[in-house]
Amino acid sequence: MPSDFDRRQFIAASSAAAGLAWLPRLARAADVAAAGGPPIARVEPVTETFFGQSVTDLYRWMENPEDKDWDPFIKGQAAHARRVLDAIPGRDALLRRVQELSGGVEIVANLQVADSFVFIEKRPAGASNFQLYVRQGATGKERLLIDPDARKQGDISYAMNYWLASPDGLHVLYGMSASGSEQATIEVIETATGRVLPDRIDRAQYASPSWLEDGSGFFFNRLAAGAKPGSTEVYKDSVCWLHRLGTDAAKDVKVLSRGQFADVAVSDIDFPRVAVQPGSAYVIGLLVAGVQRELTLFVNTLAAARRGEGGWKPVCTADDKVTGFTFRGSDIWLLTERGAPRGRVVHVKASAPAFAGAREVVPQGKAVMRELDAARDAVYVQDLDDGVGRLRKFSGNGGGGMVSSVALPFEGTLSFVFADPRRDGAIAALEGWVRPKEIVKVLPSGGTAPTNWIARPAVDVSGFTSEQVFATAKDGTRIPVSLVYKKVMARDGSAPTMIDAYGSYAISYAPRFVPSAIAWLERGGVWAIAHVRGGGEYGREWHEAGRLLNKPNTWRDLIAAAETLVAQRWTSPARLSIRGGSAGGITVGRALTERPDLFSAVISRVGDSNPLRAEFSQNGPPNVPEFGSVQTESGFKGLYAMDATIHVRNGEAYPAVLLTTGMTDPRVDPWEAAKMAARLQAASGSGKPVLLRVEFQAGHGIGSTRAQRDTEAADVFAFALWQAGVAGYQQPK
Repeated sequence: MPSDFDRRQFIAASSAAAGLAWLPRLARAADVAAAGGPPIARVEPVTETFFGQSVTDLYRWMENPEDKDWDPFIKGQAAHARRVLDAIPGRDALLRRVQELSGGVEIVANLQVADSFVFIEKRPAGASNFQLYVRQGATGKERLLIDPDARKQGDISYAMNYWLASPDGLHVLYGMSASGSEQATIEVIETATGRVLPDRIDRAQYASPSWLEDGSGFFFNRLAAGAKPGSTEVYKDSVCWLHRLGTDAAKDVKVLSRGQFADVAVSDIDFPRVAVQPGSAYVIGLLVAGVQRELTLFVNTLAAARRGEGGWKPVCTADDKVTGFTFRGSDIWLLTERGAPRGRVVHVKASAPAFAGAREVVPQGKAVMRELDAARDAVYVQDLDDGVGRLRKFSGNGGGGMVSSVALPFEGTLSFVFADPRRDGAIAALEGWVRPKEIVKVLPSGGTAPTNWIARPAVDVSGFTSEQVFATAKDGTRIPVSLVYKKVMARDGSAPTMIDAYGSYAISYAPRFVPSAIAWLERGGVWAIAHVRGGGEYGREWHEAGRLLNKPNTWRDLIAAAETLVAQRWTSPARLSIRGGSAGGITVGRALTERPDLFSAVISRVGDSNPLRAEFSQNGPPNVPEFGSVQTESGFKGLYAMDATIHVRNGEAYPAVLLTTGMTDPRVDPWEAAKMAARLQAASGSGKPVLLRVEFQAGHGIGSTRAQRDTEAADVFAFALWQAGVAGYQQPK
């Protein structure tokens, strides 16, 4: 393909000919608009030919935010969706219950122990956003250190996207952004006084910081300067820098970047990073190629890295399939899927780091290895065993040691594990579908001890239960489906059921406690999770089976899960909704277009609906490793198959559809949901609603306030209950 592929001269279809085919449907849509329906999108076909196949995009103009019709269209769609959703009987009462549930639970997101300080990121009961608290010692009194809500200005809210305390605990760096944009600026706060230092560094969306052991500065990734916001250049050619506290960021030391060292090949979509471990004279340099899981690693001395010097020794390439690592002193442990699709652990020394000479210390087993964390006494291995989180450890002496299991207090998901090479043991957070999160100390003996670092929720979950069933895909693969529901429930096909599905990036949809989901369960709803291929539930093979040209398995696994729940009389098509967010928009969008008869409602939350064009958005280039590129024949075929907007058919009786978007979303551009809404509104022959719900002061959901999350949850549940025909949620005739 030509180098200026995204700016090629398009072969446009005849506007007059295209318009003739649309006249009957547009006439009906005009009647709807006159009666207070959604605005009708301008049709302006653009046709391209890819490897002999023509593809017509009816709404390419939406990709230009300066187009005169864009603002009226998106605002009109938002207003229409708001009118319809607000008019659903029972919606306001549902919102009040969601608010009560979410506001009554303390949610802990992360934790770090640094010297004598314990830092806890949490959203306390009743709070709007996540805050950072600190306590002196494990039993010390908690003190609020960082409160993003203190910066709120009108309807513009702020969020802390990430944070990291220095090893001595005296300072905390954090990334702060507005309105869910994730456009973080690094700030540094003094723990003792709460004073924010003058240091401020923008373009730090994916900073992945790592402090020097003495707390004098930190390594971080910074996006390149000068890229036009929204362009495909935004995430290219980022740089890893070393910043010293109290100095101008313009004087930061360039540590790792494209073209800096002849023997370190950094691509334009690589995010260079540097990891430090207290007590080690070495650092690990990472090249993270967008969303690609396989890492390229190098090792260097800390002294050389601080000076921005070369001397980086290669540890592994992407071909070695290393997806995680940890290190302590001169010992480096790598989690690799090379020759082991569920993972194994190998060891190298910093003095001879090449993967080719690595020694296996933990072989592959039945469970999927997910992460490694080095403490002083052991290296901890997080596993996922058929949906259940497990924790193992080995001593690490001489690189290996006997592997033993850690006895966790209940079966659930390991939300996070914190370990420090200067301390024995670890700290772990565990939760389940109907089990609120608990934080425990992992003792060197292999047992656990409770902590008082999280308040017990007042919500009663005793009336609910969970179980796992299996669906069978067309190729015979067994697809696990988790179910959460009332203990007392009739299996007669009458229960409103919502199936969540994702299926990308090897991300596992593991058990988690979601307070707002109780509002759905209380109304007789079944919450189901289809663990479709493309996720990481069963390791590399499971991911690869739902990636690139294999992506159709992802939405067909969801279809198989839906058919199984209907066959087993959990629900019926008239009461069955599906929901997917972000890359899950591919999953639910294509399930919608392949089996519109199977669902009463489809909810696509900030979903990828137009993958054929996503490559040319801001977040497009980093996602090519997962989804492919239209610039190759196989990539085009895969993306064409994934694209829900292209597969919408005129006159098809589609179920009700609710699409959501955030206008500051840096991951999935709002025009994807807008195109899908416009196409469905024009094409559907069922007369059922197609709504585009818009948040103007939010993005992809990261950084959204509790109020924003609660309102969306109530809208989604009310919409699904309405379409399922549940009494109390029906519009008057």
